[in-house]
Parts: sequence; structure tokens; C-alpha cells
Amino acid sequence: MTSKSSAVSAWESLFRAQVTVMRRLGAEFPSGEISLTEYDVLFNLSRRPEHALRIRDLVDDLLITQPSVSRLVDRLAARGLIEKRPDPKDARGVVVALTDDGFTLFRRVAVAHMTSISGTVGSALDDRELAQLEQLCDKLRSGVQGSRRP
Repeated sequence: MTSKSSAVSAWESLFRAQVTVMRRLGAEFPSGEISLTEYDVLFNLSRRPEHALRIRDLVDDLLITQPSVSRLVDRLAARGLIEKRPDPKDARGVVVALTDDGFTLFRRVAVAHMTSISGTVGSALDDRELAQLEQLCDKLRSGVQGSRRP
């Protein structure tokens, strides 16, 4: 078991690094067509089979609340970037899916955004450190998700 001070110190370091990196990436975000938050929705959908996901599950991958996700999804649907449809497995649920236009926009923005990420994160860490960071972050996320409190 780790000490409380070690856990707090590691958290503070992780949090400050995340804030610094996100500020830089936000400032360099390459598109006037969509916001970074809208991009995050398209990104998460692009990584799913059939580019679709239930809204309830999408909320788990975003940093905004469920009501905010619903409003964001409505805006993206109105622009034709995603579509909403009933969940075939649960009549109470809604599935959102990327449209062809949404996927095209995502890919165009992603190319430039990846260059920004690479320059920001890749200039600070070498390949070995990046692999270690990914492994540690995945382990932390899995550990926290596995110990959710009711």
C-alpha cells in the first residue's frame, strides 16, 4: 500500500501535467469547424465498431456531464455530423453514430491535431517514456474503474 503523501504528490503532478498539456492542445486546436469537445465525441465514436455508441456509454468517455453530452449530441446531429437512433437492444436508450460527413471532418481535423499532440507530448518524452506513461495511465484508469464506489 502506498502512503497518502505519495498518492497525493503523484496526483498533483498528473493533474498539473494534464492541465498544462490540455491548455497547449486547446490553444493549438486546428479547426474552426468544431470545438475540442465536439472533436472528442467524434474521436470516441470513430474508435467504436460501426462508429456507434449508446449515449450512456459515451458519457463515460467524456469529461462533461450527461445533460451536457445530450445537448452536444443534439448540436452535432443538427449539423449532420452524427445521427441519433433508437437502441435496438433497449427501447429506452439512444445510439449515436458518425455520419460519413462526420467521419470525414473527424479525419481531417485528426491529422492536424495528431501533429500538435506529437509536438507537445513527443517533444517532452522519448518513445520508452511514452510507452511507460501509456501503461501507467491505463493501469490507473483500470484500477479506479475497478474500484468504483456505489
